[in-house]
Amino acid sequence: MLKQENYQTMHFDRRDNGIVVVSLNRPERMNAVNGTMHSELARFSRDFANDRELRVLVLTGEGRAFSSGGDFGPGDSIGSNPEGPPMMIEARQIVDHILECEKPMISAVNGYAMGLGATVALLCDVVVTSPSTIIADTHVKMGIGAGDGGQLIWPFLMGVNRAKYFLMTGERIDGKQALELGLASFFVEEDALLLPKALEIAEQLAAGPPKAIAASKMAINAYLRSVSSVVMPISLQYEENSMRSADHKEAVKAFQEKRAPNFTGR
Repeated sequence: MLKQENYQTMHFDRRDNGIVVVSLNRPERMNAVNGTMHSELARFSRDFANDRELRVLVLTGEGRAFSSGGDFGPGDSIGSNPEGPPMMIEARQIVDHILECEKPMISAVNGYAMGLGATVALLCDVVVTSPSTIIADTHVKMGIGAGDGGQLIWPFLMGVNRAKYFLMTGERIDGKQALELGLASFFVEEDALLLPKALEIAEQLAAGPPKAIAASKMAINAYLRSVSSVVMPISLQYEENSMRSADHKEAVKAFQEKRAPNFTGR
């Protein structure tokens, strides 16, 4: 069951009609994924799935970003949670647990959705964007591979060659482009309409037959899970190896010093 007391980096707004709005809640860091949030992302979808009072989940971010991706700042950085499993195992759980959820999940992508933030948004069953939306898989900008789901979901939504380009460059996509490229399901013309549109869709799904809705999505998710079983071990291994590189260390240092990195290929 989704209980607020069990979460530090997410805020839950439970509605009377079986809808819950889940907000990533580190606005001072643009909802960057630290060690705590990484662990909570690995279990929130299962807690939602097991909550008998809830039918539909809407995922968004507090403040001006959905999630700016991994937190590489000092302190509780991504992968630093000593109570969870190793980071790469937990990364696999984030993806697979979302895909295992029989209930509909909708992302209302406000502002930046970068790296893992983009992956989580795009794994949802329905993706809603607006003019402020910026989606990018920015792992490459940090000198690491897009291992934690980008290589699974981007090709599925937009095609292989397009996906490889965006994953290799980290190039940004705005909300309208996301719809045109297949990353988004709906685009609203004003930012103020983003959450209302997501809630409109949520209300439609919450009023529908839960078993039939599950039956309409789970075979598709089963396909993605089968691809995940092949892709994710390889992509995570490559990501883990790249995290040991000098280029990654340089990218982190440059990020903290707010300058452009100097990649050497080592």
